[in-house]
Amino acid sequence: MRIDMNYKNVWSVFFSATGTTQKIVTKIAGEIAKDLNLPHKTFDFTLPDARTEALSFIKDDLVVFGTPVIAGRIPNLLLKYLDTLTGGGAAAVPVVLFGNRNYDDALIELRDILEKGGFHTIAAAAFVGEHSFSEILAKGRPDEADMLLADSFAKKTAEKASALQSYEKPVDVSGTPQPYRGYYQPRDRHGNHIDIRKVKPVTNTDCDNCLICVKLCPLGSINPENVAEVPGICMKCCACIKKCPKKAKYFDDAGYLFHKAELEEVYARRAEPEWFL
Repeated sequence: MRIDMNYKNVWSVFFSATGTTQKIVTKIAGEIAKDLNLPHKTFDFTLPDARTEALSFIKDDLVVFGTPVIAGRIPNLLLKYLDTLTGGGAAAVPVVLFGNRNYDDALIELRDILEKGGFHTIAAAAFVGEHSFSEILAKGRPDEADMLLADSFAKKTAEKASALQSYEKPVDVSGTPQPYRGYYQPRDRHGNHIDIRKVKPVTNTDCDNCLICVKLCPLGSINPENVAEVPGICMKCCACIKKCPKKAKYFDDAGYLFHKAELEEVYARRAEPEWFL
């Protein structure tokens, strides 16, 4: 397919509860914008109010679109919103952030979502961020080395974008084509499935009711009248835990804690980013 890409804007678009996806996506998009001498715009759809209306683009946009990986896939609680995207023929760069274990089928799933929405995916990447459950697993990542790789990927993507004259198919990425593999399922030492889907954080007496957790929850699930109550769904993003100034929120579920400890032990090696052009 012959395309006439006259880029006018580079966009950072992301869901980023703890800031790791935001850090990488804005770095990549910012460097592409510099290389192409274009404005850099940002849309953060982490909080519920940002997802009340459908998001649309035009063919002159170049969109770096990022989400975290949860259980090897795109967070299923975002799928309804992502299905409303309108690409309008914009060029897109899907980016996923995984917590040092694996991104499994998340990148190919995000690529397919964007293609279905009318984007043309021209490059893609999977980067590593500190695991939402842990302050040990991939601690502090994306770090300086990751940001240098993000810069290199951005430059290569800008080169490809500026030279692009035709679009034949979506960028090839790692992963199992649709139907994708199932979500990653943690298991105990006996091989039994650990189900943490309904597990929610608890709150200790150090809480001073600052309401930061209420404002940060991407699903709006914490009761502002009593922050110890979580009547809504918890997606285990751990924004309320990692960003609580009093360290007053935590998980105490035995299955969750076993899974967290296993991740920290088994996946302690340094996973590296991967990109596709």
